Order: sequence, then structure tokens, then C-alpha cells
Amino acid sequence: MQATASIEENPQDPAPRSYPKMVELLRRGRWTSSEIGPLSAAEVEAWLLDAAMDEDDFLLLYQGFLWRLVAAGIPIVRASLHVGTLHPQLYGYAWNWNSDDGLCDEVKVDESVLSTDAYRKNPLFRVVEGGEHIRVMTETLDGTESGLLKELKEIGITEYMALPLKAHGKFHNAATLATRADGGFTAGQFDQIERLLHVFALHVDRHIAANIAENIVTTYLGAEAGGQVLSGSIKRGAGKAIDAVIWASDLRGFTELADTLDERALTEVLNAYFEQVAGAVIDHGGEVLKFIGDGLLAVFPFDAFATHQHAADAAVQAAEAALATLERLNTDAEALPDVAGWRPLRTGIALHRGEVFFGNVGAPARLDFTVIGMAVNAASRVEGLCKSTGHPLLVTAAVCALSSRDFDSLGEFQLKGLDEPVSVFALRDAPQGG
Repeated sequence: MQATASIEENPQDPAPRSYPKMVELLRRGRWTSSEIGPLSAAEVEAWLLDAAMDEDDFLLLYQGFLWRLVAAGIPIVRASLHVGTLHPQLYGYAWNWNSDDGLCDEVKVDESVLSTDAYRKNPLFRVVEGGEHIRVMTETLDGTESGLLKELKEIGITEYMALPLKAHGKFHNAATLATRADGGFTAGQFDQIERLLHVFALHVDRHIAANIAENIVTTYLGAEAGGQVLSGSIKRGAGKAIDAVIWASDLRGFTELADTLDERALTEVLNAYFEQVAGAVIDHGGEVLKFIGDGLLAVFPFDAFATHQHAADAAVQAAEAALATLERLNTDAEALPDVAGWRPLRTGIALHRGEVFFGNVGAPARLDFTVIGMAVNAASRVEGLCKSTGHPLLVTAAVCALSSRDFDSLGEFQLKGLDEPVSVFALRDAPQGG
């Protein structure tokens, strides 16, 4: 009987499984049957070298591997896999499996875990950073232990092992397995585990490479653009026309800051500024496309929201959030303590609706994935009005007509490069200061 599995994309985090704040539960795999075998170790290895290559979802692959180990007579009851990744904020990912409930959790681990005592006292630390092979028989523990090993002994685990897996670079990936079998794993079972993990490590490397590629392109291009590139949209001119609310914003007084701050301090200020502004866009479902010096280009594609009104309202809410968080940054006495003279940071934001081409532009050997079109130009020109009108947020008639929010007309403006005057609106009762 073939086991089946389901993936819970938005799992709850129920007891008794719990994770510290630097670990986030992403998905949960649930097997409805564990009857795969019986199998031999050779059959598990044959699966790894053949059918397993067709599985693109690593959570399902890892579950399938563990249940096949059980079917091959290896008495594991708990297992985990820990892999590093290349990401500006993440340390890595882990998968935690338990035969008692048949669940396998996929989690991501924040970089902050590296500084915790819990991690450095965990056997995983020695495996990941030193490549050690660890096998612990819990009956030999003297009762003074704390943390993981004490917990395992209390729930009847007789042997726990943590083994390094092949990895590129300085650190190792790690696999852990635990059993309640009397006397732990036999010598023959341990040999089988080592051999099969050696083959399974090839799958780990394959998926890590794909994950790192995804992290890189989405970090530098954004989720939508990165997804298109990974799906094969890499030729010059490839892309699609999209209808969206376009966001154009600019940091006020950047020239003065650049004249008074050195490169390091200026970079700190820009990072703090973009953390507030770009963070607000992302938090409200927008797609950050490009940082241009002190400028930001983003879109709220209509096909990413339930209705056009939802997209327009999300863009307006993102702008309000950006302005609010920027003001909190300005009043935070502890912000950027090593940089003098940066306060206050002000920005101008313009929102315009239009159809733009979203795709690859550039030279054959150096492409950029961006949006181009008259609507982008119009948004940029309207943003330039923020300073002269005194409003930090301006929208055009096209956005005003879609949004459920109240706006006041500021009149029509003839803008450079545009044939027709543009009607511009400001959010009613919003503070001025653009």
C-alpha cells in the first residue's frame, strides 16, 4: 500500500510542538498511511537513485525517505534535518519528523539563533560547525544534563545520533535520528543509515542549490520578478504586460546628506530609510522592483489582489505606513547612534495606475528585470510634485477612482514628457510635509 501525504501551507503551531521565536513554522507534512513496505535497504537506495529524483517538494521527499527507512526495519521514531542557506537574514531551514504523530514540520531559522546558548550547547552545533559524528546512549547520561538530551531520555529515547552531511563551504548540514529500541541502533542498522544518508545528501545538495538560487533572485529582484526568472523568463524582451498601481518615491534632501556624510554613514541612513519604506510596500502586498539611488520603484499588480480597489487601497495603506514608520524613526533617540545630522528623513510618494511592461530589458550579457512604460514616467513626474505641493503622498485620478479612501483635488498639472495635464489628489486630512 502506497503512503500518501498532504501539505498544510498555513499550519497552526499546536502543542506539544513549539518553537522559539527565532524559528518560524512554514509548512507541515501529514502522512495518512505509513504502510510502504516492507522494504530492504537496497530498495530504499534504489528509490533514492531513481524515483526520488522526480520529487521537487523537499518536505515530501524527506518524509518519503524516513518512512522508507522505517519500512526497511530501521527503528527511528524522531528525526530532523538541518541545512544552511545563502540569505541576508536566514541561517537556514530544518525539517522535524516524528513517527508518533506522523507529522513533519518545515521551519526556517533566523540568523539570531547563532548567538543563543541553546544552540551552542546543542549537539548540532558541533556537527554543523565541526563536522563531528555524535552518538549518545541515553542510559549513560548521569542526570545532570539539560536541554535536548534530557528531554529525549525523559520520553524513552535510547539512542540519539547527529551526523554531518556533505555541504559546500565551511559548515556542514546535519541529520539527526533517534530510537526507542532496546540497546539503540544495531551496528548493521547504523551502517545502513550511514550509507543511505550518504546518497540522500545528494538530494539535499540539489534542493539547497535550488533554494539558494530562489533566495538570491527574490532578494535582488523581488518575489514576482524572481519567480518569472526562475520559471525561465530570462531572454531579453521576455516578460508580460501588467495592470497595476505604480509606486514611485524619493528621499528628500539626499543631495545634502551625500555632501555631509561619508559613504559608510550614508549607507546606514539609506538602509534605515529603505527598511521603513520598502518594508511597508512588502508588508502590504506590493512588489519592490528597484532601488535607484535614494528612489524606490514598486508595483501593486491587480492580479495579486481580490479586486482593483483592494490593490489601490493596499498601495495607499502602504504609503501611510511608510510615512508613519519614517516619522517614528525620526523621533527614535536611539536610531543610528553613530551617524550625526541625518534627521529628519522625509519622503515623497506618488501612486499612479497604468499598464506597464514587466520583463527583461538591457544588453544581451547584462539584463535587468523591471517595469517600463508611460505610466512609470507619469508616476515619477507626479512624485516630483510632492515638494512643491507640500504633500508627502499624491495620487492620480486613476488611483483616486479605484480607492475607497477620501481625497482632495489639487488640480491639474502639466508635467514634463506627458502630453496631457494630470489631475493630482492628496489624501484628505493627511499631514503635510512633502
